[in-house]
Amino acid sequence: MSVKETMTDGAAESSRREFVVGGVGSLCALGTMPALAHAAKGHDINCLDYSRSFLNGTRSFNSVRFWIESRTFIINETTGETQVFYQCASCKSENTFGEKDLFYPDNYDFMPIFGGRDREDLVIFRRHVRITADYRSVTKSNDVWGKPVLNLRQAANPRTLDTWEAIRDTTAAATPIVSRTTIRNPETKLRAIIECPVKTMNISLDKKMYQVDTGPIAYPDLAKPADPLIECIRLAFVAFNAPHFADFVIEQPTPVIEDGEERCKIFHYSNPISLPAENQLLAIE
Repeated sequence: MSVKETMTDGAAESSRREFVVGGVGSLCALGTMPALAHAAKGHDINCLDYSRSFLNGTRSFNSVRFWIESRTFIINETTGETQVFYQCASCKSENTFGEKDLFYPDNYDFMPIFGGRDREDLVIFRRHVRITADYRSVTKSNDVWGKPVLNLRQAANPRTLDTWEAIRDTTAAATPIVSRTTIRNPETKLRAIIECPVKTMNISLDKKMYQVDTGPIAYPDLAKPADPLIECIRLAFVAFNAPHFADFVIEQPTPVIEDGEERCKIFHYSNPISLPAENQLLAIE
């Protein structure tokens, strides 16, 4: 029996409310959470404990569990609707439950992102050694692993790091840090909040500067809204060293140049862009 099957409708709804308003841990179904639209405006969305947050499938043939590596909120500032997307850890193409030869010889990276309005949108990235047509495919999670269930753990007491000294000392203390980057598009009236654990933090004691460099994340192209919204999401890394801008490098077809000539194209993180942003760092005690 899956975790979701042990919950009544009332319990499931209660869990969804707990996910929005707080609590040390919560279990909830995946999807749109309108109450977050208000919370997002004040940067007071509860922060995840990424070391203990997972997404589970519900199909009996493979009740897969994915580690959640980041989440992205997309807020429509006209309607107030918020959609949430969960970027899961990458794995390799595999002969699942085989008797031997568990990795496919023509192997590729495999990464899913779940979310959307109907609690069932799914985009899968398959990065082969060469460019292929199935690099990015949008489908429904029900058709692959069944209705997804979120096993989320909220950080108990996230603390804002709002000074250089606080960032320096928290980094030196090996305390987990989560970043939150907000970007906006005034033409489409879309706003996104990208939250992720800081995997790499650079500290310059000489310059009294920090620099976050982390990913992959679910990066939404807010200039190109789509229906479903998951269509506008790409994989990226984010870097910032100030509260007012962020740079992104996005995975895309990238030419390999040798001796001034293009030899081939591969999927690679390339062509950095810089956007106005609001950046926040949180210590997770």
